[in-house]
Amino acid sequence: MGTDKVCNYLLKSRNLEQLRELAYRVRRNVLVQAAGKGQGYVGQGLGSADIFAVIYGSVLSWKPENLKWEDRDRFLLSIGHYSIATYATLAEYGIYSENDLKTYCDDGSILDMSANEYAPGFEITGGALAHGLSLAVGMALGAKYQRKTYRIINLLSDGEMNEGSTWEAAMCASSFGLNNLTALVDVNNVMADGYASEVLKLEPVVDKWQAFGWHVQRVNGNEIQELLDAFDCAEKVKRQPQIIICDTLMGKGVRFIETRKKAHFVRVDQNEWEVAFRQLEESKSR
Repeated sequence: MGTDKVCNYLLKSRNLEQLRELAYRVRRNVLVQAAGKGQGYVGQGLGSADIFAVIYGSVLSWKPENLKWEDRDRFLLSIGHYSIATYATLAEYGIYSENDLKTYCDDGSILDMSANEYAPGFEITGGALAHGLSLAVGMALGAKYQRKTYRIINLLSDGEMNEGSTWEAAMCASSFGLNNLTALVDVNNVMADGYASEVLKLEPVVDKWQAFGWHVQRVNGNEIQELLDAFDCAEKVKRQPQIIICDTLMGKGVRFIETRKKAHFVRVDQNEWEVAFRQLEESKSR
């Protein structure tokens, strides 16, 4: 798998233009994956691309040439169907090729619709939602016991806050003072059953996490500078786990998906893909 294109210049980068370009390329790779099938979790991939660009391009200590490096930071994708964004990002580091991306969801492909840990670059299987934070707590606690300095980064969704296991893990993390754990919540207000805020009341999200003993920040998850600043702040927290609430726009960069009401799982007519790629290119100047 992979190509000879490895973006080593985007490891621990603070260059906004480079990170924005990475986010754009992640979005393009999301479209490449879904275009072959005419469907997929496109809205989530487009909406979270800035988060993935910052995590992989600026925050994580990791080695694309050695994904099992012992002292790597661990990125846990709790929301398994966001694998489309992870594949799209890792392709920019040579882990997957464009031909690999085109096999997304094919029978026998390693690029499953919901991520499995056997796929290169994945730490956990995220198919069943709301398990990621519990796993992250276990890894962070293990790192503490072993006196390891690597960090655990966990991405979860607003919908996962509907499940009790999320809050059990949140309570444990603060009780153990896991300052080596940073969680992010992608708040796009979209679930399979409708708007997340209507399925089950989520707000006040910040107050809830603070009540569970976490250091909390809320940012625009489509603004790279805000994400960078939030991670900088999180790294300075001494005795608490940290969470960054990221408000994002589903389908970011492709206007007709941004405005689509039912955007959890997107089916796009074949003649619309050319429009999608064109609108994404146009979004670079917005």
